[in-house]
Amino acid sequence: MGVSDLVYGVYERRIKASLDPERIPRHVGIIIDGNRRWAADQGSSTAHGHRAGAQRIENVLGWCQEAGVEVVTLWLLSTDNLERPAAELDPLLRIIEHTVESLAAQGEWRVHPVGALDLLPAQTAAVLKKAEADTAANTGLLVNVAVGYGGRREVVDAVRALLSDAASKGTTLDDLASVLDVEHIAEHLYTAGQPDPDLVIRTSGEQRLSGFLLWQSAHSEFYFCEAYWPDFRKVDFLRALRAYAVRARRFGT
Repeated sequence: MGVSDLVYGVYERRIKASLDPERIPRHVGIIIDGNRRWAADQGSSTAHGHRAGAQRIENVLGWCQEAGVEVVTLWLLSTDNLERPAAELDPLLRIIEHTVESLAAQGEWRVHPVGALDLLPAQTAAVLKKAEADTAANTGLLVNVAVGYGGRREVVDAVRALLSDAASKGTTLDDLASVLDVEHIAEHLYTAGQPDPDLVIRTSGEQRLSGFLLWQSAHSEFYFCEAYWPDFRKVDFLRALRAYAVRARRFGT
């Protein structure tokens, strides 16, 4: 272990000791970003960057569980990413499938896919559905894996589901319009029944949401980290928790 590792170890413990258990976010959303740029800096392939990023996921989930976080949403693949060339997309889908299977194999976490599964290849959708079924009885951390996810698509899907549900009950559009409120939409989102994210973390230095949890993040706090995802360290995670803890949350203002 080098000197820098020792220094960071001391620093991590200091930040951790300063955190108030009452100020830990229940739900953390993570925009995983920077795998390709990390790979380019390494002079390696994009697939290598995605594999390195995948290896970081279980570590981060462990840190979340250790801190007392209850729900984590990981954005692994956007709807826009589905338009990438097959030479890049196919290896990424295999990596995602392997990652989801590995999360399910932990035997502790609950895996819940969020996204438009109908847009995904049948094999990928099947892996996601199996992981959810296999982990449904687990009582640990709830892990939302956002694959084929887009915030606008989610709202559209929620409205479609709401209209379909109303039609099945014989409710007319006029009747629905007269009572429709935000809760009716929220009840049909991919994350229905879950707390909204308190904290959203994005790696790689980019400072935008790119459509991540558009509806749910209305009152979230945001933390933008310069590190590329494969380089995201526990100290970076603890810094995000510390930044969240000192903020005075002003809902709606």
